[in-house]
Amino acid sequence: MNQMSMNRTPLRRGAALTSVFAFAALGLTACGDGTAEAGGTDNGVGVSLIVKTTTNPFFVAMQEGAEAAAQEHGVELTLAAGRADGDEETQIQAIENAIARGDAGILITPNGPSVVDAIAKARDAGLYVIALDTPPDPADAVDITFATDNRLAGRLIGEWTAAQLGGEKATIALLDLFDDKVVSVDYDRDQGFLEGMGIDVADPGVNGDEAPTGSYSGGEYEIVGNEASQGAEDGGRTAMENLLTKNPDINVVYTINEPAAYGAYQALEAAGTADDVLLVSVDGGCAGVENVEQGIIDATSQQYPVKMAELGVEAIAELAATGTAPETTEGLDFFNTGVELVTDEPADGVESIDSAAASEICWG
Repeated sequence: MNQMSMNRTPLRRGAALTSVFAFAALGLTACGDGTAEAGGTDNGVGVSLIVKTTTNPFFVAMQEGAEAAAQEHGVELTLAAGRADGDEETQIQAIENAIARGDAGILITPNGPSVVDAIAKARDAGLYVIALDTPPDPADAVDITFATDNRLAGRLIGEWTAAQLGGEKATIALLDLFDDKVVSVDYDRDQGFLEGMGIDVADPGVNGDEAPTGSYSGGEYEIVGNEASQGAEDGGRTAMENLLTKNPDINVVYTINEPAAYGAYQALEAAGTADDVLLVSVDGGCAGVENVEQGIIDATSQQYPVKMAELGVEAIAELAATGTAPETTEGLDFFNTGVELVTDEPADGVESIDSAAASEICWG
């Protein structure tokens, strides 16, 4: 990670929550190897963006959005990333580096619960910390979160799936993110999907504890199992292969994100069952939208990582300039950056946009 000027003054938290942000589209700049600096030095405001990994286009797009916003607002930006999804140690080191540099704030997509203690140290040192995409547990471990409503994202693809089945039995495979740690984005999407299908979830903050058989809103269901994909294509393929071994009659596949979905599709294609399965996901990246257009993914919930990063940089610049901090969205404990269901097979009663419209606003 590049080292920045050491003489910046960190922000003190506790400013009135009164600001409402208006956002204009910004041009994107290419991202380098995951560590870079951008922006002017007029106000000496330093911001660190610490993403989960740069192997996922979602986080690369987030970095590009932050770089563009940093140039717009005269912010000195440092980029850092975990070596892989779930790498907490590298993120903790990046937080410590931000404290040592005297950054004004941190934007972070937390890789797991161990990062929370380091975030507390940053806030104690006066840095304003905004979580992007993934709220920590507890949510108030950061000053505010800018994120997709992941519960709603899951519900949208669940409602669409239930409508498409038309009363047919749902034999469900759930391809989650982790099986060795708990993060909100994982259970919110998984449990939201089941809720959207009309399946009773036991603990809404726990994956895999719902009844393995029962009724959904249109008929009967069977959950074959939950498998961790690590949010990666190879992980998605392996997870899907494992679940097909348990039950080759799977006809519904939920995936945590589109890289995992494409891996799952490869396994289904190899098994000769891809045409008989409803494959749904969350992301809305340009590659994922193209997969919707090609019929590889049947429906996905589109989220907006560029907007998360741009608004995060803008928020810290605004706080430094005026002392005004961002507000959460009414009725939520985070700032909602929006979500749209994308499918070329619309379902009655489920609002959606098609792949052509989604391609105009996709990322990556």
